[in-house]
Amino acid sequence: MKNIKINLKTLVALIASASLITGCAKISDFGDTNQNPDAVTLPVPSALITSAESSLPGFSSSTITFLYCQYGAETQYTDASLYSLPQFESTGTYVGPLMDLQVILNTPLATVHEKAVAKILKSYYIMRVTDRWGDVPYSEALQGAGNLAPKYDMQEDIYKAMFTDLADAITELGTVSAPLKGDIVYGGNVAKWKKAANSIRLIASLRLSKKVPAIGGYAQMAFEAAATDPNGIIASNADNFSLTHPGGPQGSVFQNPWYRLYFARDDYAISKTMTDCLTGLGDNRGTAFGSNGIGFPYGLTRDLAISFTNSVGNGHGRVLAVSKRGELSNIVMIGAAQSLLAWAEGLQLGWASNGTAKAAYDAGVAASFGQWGLTMPATYLTTGPANFTSGSGVAAIGQNAAPWDAVPAAQNAATSTPLKRIQLQRWLAAYPDGDEGWAEWRRTGVPDLRPSRFATNTGGQIPRRYVYGSNEAATNPAQLAIAVGRLTGGDTQDAKIWWDQ
Repeated sequence: MKNIKINLKTLVALIASASLITGCAKISDFGDTNQNPDAVTLPVPSALITSAESSLPGFSSSTITFLYCQYGAETQYTDASLYSLPQFESTGTYVGPLMDLQVILNTPLATVHEKAVAKILKSYYIMRVTDRWGDVPYSEALQGAGNLAPKYDMQEDIYKAMFTDLADAITELGTVSAPLKGDIVYGGNVAKWKKAANSIRLIASLRLSKKVPAIGGYAQMAFEAAATDPNGIIASNADNFSLTHPGGPQGSVFQNPWYRLYFARDDYAISKTMTDCLTGLGDNRGTAFGSNGIGFPYGLTRDLAISFTNSVGNGHGRVLAVSKRGELSNIVMIGAAQSLLAWAEGLQLGWASNGTAKAAYDAGVAASFGQWGLTMPATYLTTGPANFTSGSGVAAIGQNAAPWDAVPAAQNAATSTPLKRIQLQRWLAAYPDGDEGWAEWRRTGVPDLRPSRFATNTGGQIPRRYVYGSNEAATNPAQLAIAVGRLTGGDTQDAKIWWDQ
């Protein structure tokens, strides 16, 4: 024990001497002992691009909007199909991919290419958000502690800002040659990013066709600028704005979302609305859209849904063929079919003149079949209900025999004009992206979908928007109240967003 005491005294003396020599008189001289020296303290733009892109399939696989546009039906728990209050939060998109992209735009460490791609992705995400809720935070959003109560920008202003950002991004992508890292969508291919930006411009500008229809209006001018841009649009499935999943732990974003859906549950089906439409058109895309052709009646109560399931021996079609929803399957956010059909609609409206609507329509429909690895029936575009010039569409879709007759007999996908034929094919080409299908149906009324006769919401109609989430009411009540005041009828699912009026 004596020796130990001597050694301790010696150690204390040595430490004291060292302190005198080095001048280390306080604990702060040792640095922040709680700070990880290996931690990343500066943003890594390439990693943020990867992170932001990994969230893209979430919007293209929403089961709620998939039900609203009657792509699918619920087979057990049918509340969403009967329009229970859709009070979802937008917060996750703001603190997730949108914040990732804003950090890229804010940091001087990002290259011009990285910032341009961030603008394109930000435009895509904010379009999805505003199309769900209407007026949302934008110009004052994503400032962190700098502004915890951002205003809700009017949807028109958001769209105008998107058009500016997309045009700027295309220009910026053409001014530098720095490599683009972290890009899991296009692998850094700048030419494809330019096409994606133009295709987003086509779709976004047509979103406003009901509200800003005039030739010479800013919507038409944005469309024409994209349609005639020498960088082109997505016109080949090889250029699709899509993401292929690498696979990974069960339930992770590394797996295809439709694969994840069926891994642990089995209560979503392809709707009879969709299968009836495809059958009436003589359309074989049903072999990819569903696991079989037995469509499930849309909008049933739980008891009736279970009754129908039993009547077909649980043999109804699930969403997508099994081969199209594997763990590693890709998700298409914007395909050549959607881009070409949007171009066709703009040409038909007189919003551009660099082509003919029929040629763009035919190319778009063919691209949709090709996207799914299918051969289009030889006469699909030349005769019958899908013919551009004279096709009649399908007069009755989604009806079913009692007691499963949840939708009115008036529901149909009839097409009396070439414009309606284009719009019907746009609804089909977007499948299974419910957000896009729901937006197009709200804008055009094609197909002529009707609500379930068992609807439980006050208005009894298919919802036109999401209501604002409870977090927003708690954290930003004053600005939210201003936004709600601009909605006719208040913050309800029946109120129409600006471009839907």
